Amino acid sequence: MIVVTGATGNIGRPLTRALAETGEQVTAVSRHRAAVPDGVRHVVADLAEPAGLRPALAGAKSLFLLLSGDLHATGADPAGIIAEAAGSGVRRVVLLSTLGVVTRPFGATRIAMRELEDTLRDSGLEWAVLRPGGFASNALWWAESVRAQRLVAAPFGDVGVPVVDPADIAAVAAACLLEDRHTGGSYELTGPEVITPRGQTEALAAALGSPVAFRELTREEARAAMARSMPAELADDTLDILGNPSPAELRVSPDVERVLGRAPRPFADWAARNVDTFR
Repeated sequence: MIVVTGATGNIGRPLTRALAETGEQVTAVSRHRAAVPDGVRHVVADLAEPAGLRPALAGAKSLFLLLSGDLHATGADPAGIIAEAAGSGVRRVVLLSTLGVVTRPFGATRIAMRELEDTLRDSGLEWAVLRPGGFASNALWWAESVRAQRLVAAPFGDVGVPVVDPADIAAVAAACLLEDRHTGGSYELTGPEVITPRGQTEALAAALGSPVAFRELTREEARAAMARSMPAELADDTLDILGNPSPAELRVSPDVERVLGRAPRPFADWAARNVDTFR
């Protein structure tokens, strides 16, 4: 059995479906009750209370670990989840980390994630680490304004990064959970091209078949909006990257293709698949 945390999110949902389609027994874990694919067991648990995961982990061989926003906050103890997994007999953990542990290793949230990576490596478990950059699905922040006003409002309109499709992250995670050859691997996951918020707006307009305007937010405006759904420190870290990406953060990684045998999907593909959310 494979346990997927964050199973109802943009990565966990396609990962759960992909694993179930292989015939694997899958337990989907989320904080609230939710629909899951036929044949998938669902367990409601809060990762901030690692002991609450024991019913989900019983009999599991592998775990996909995706931290919710509050587990990135100061004082959180996600290492307890790895300890619970090891104590429950889990053999393999695939951790969703962040590219920032490599490109900006000294911020508080990245230091904490690097420590969690180290905890996993030292746990005696089989492991793989996924380090995505920016997500294509972050464009969902714009869905309401696009529906209501045909408007995208975002900071740093002409600064781009190679955002990655969450479905590609899920596909890489599935490979790491199912294939022994990925044990001990650390993968940097990006899309195939650098794309700016203005470029993403153009892709959304093309998918919708109607114009979408762009308005540039100040950093302060963007931070206030982001801090409503994530720790303020994580919002600041994200804005640092979006506003001034380093050469390493602009690099298109070969790792998606290395694992999957195909190129990563461009943002336009994500926009076309998710266009109904913006109508």
